[in-house]
Amino acid sequence: MTVPQEVTSAARIAEAYRACREIARREAKNFYWAFRVLPQRKSDAMCAVYAFMRRADDISDDESKPIELRRMEMQQWLEAWRASRVTASDDLVFVALGETQRRFDIPDSLLEELVSGTTMDLEPLEADEVQTYESFEDLYRYCYLVASVVGLVCIRIFGYSDVRAEALAEETGVAFQLTNILRDVKEDIERNRVYLPRDLMDEFGESLKDLQQLAKGRAMTERERGMLATLAIRAEKYYIAGRKLIPLLDRDSRAAMWVLMTIYHRLLGRMAQKQMDVFTERVGISTGEKLVILARGAAMAAMNRMLG
Repeated sequence: MTVPQEVTSAARIAEAYRACREIARREAKNFYWAFRVLPQRKSDAMCAVYAFMRRADDISDDESKPIELRRMEMQQWLEAWRASRVTASDDLVFVALGETQRRFDIPDSLLEELVSGTTMDLEPLEADEVQTYESFEDLYRYCYLVASVVGLVCIRIFGYSDVRAEALAEETGVAFQLTNILRDVKEDIERNRVYLPRDLMDEFGESLKDLQQLAKGRAMTERERGMLATLAIRAEKYYIAGRKLIPLLDRDSRAAMWVLMTIYHRLLGRMAQKQMDVFTERVGISTGEKLVILARGAAMAAMNRMLG
């Protein structure tokens, strides 16, 4: 029996979204908690965007392969995605992402910027060379490409009518990425990546060798705690943008943004409680805490639906 093309197309799209949801459920950690309080069509779209981001990150971070091979694989994957914009693709993530772009008017340019941010971590390094950023302005550009761009995509799915939401989404993305950078300092050093700006390190008399010793287990000094706290204060200022962003979003999406904000901001607060000791153990938020936040977010979402 021949299946009508439109039914086949709808079934294929549904299959693609299911595949992306499984990726998000398995990998997304903090993000997936927010997806769960969105309406289905928006939740599906967020899963598609996440699955696309996850694939780019996985290629970039696969340290079982040399950087040159990862660069080649990234380029091949990027070319396959670009081809999927004009011809049918067998890649379910590309299928779901294309449908999401059509539904929510997400321009290719934003996704291209996202991939370009990911490839910044694939710059060739000499033996024992460490990837660094000279100034906070340089780091901000990196944060923009890997996190603010995600925010600009998300608000198109969430919905907004006030153009101020775009600048606020950019700064909120920076807040989230600075939080990630602070949490992952030890792991990044072990991978020869230092996202702490060199001008900040110079201000506190810190060297790359000092950071490497910390990663190997040396106790932190008060000076080093102060250095990380200074970057945390910068992140805290950007969280103000997130609080301003929430009321500018469509009512049915505000709870999702609140969940994301609360989880990430609480993570930053947890580091502050530990006096910025991110070397002794990885700082995180327990599943129990996330469930409480999710429950509050679900109640908020239900109330917003009642209010229309």
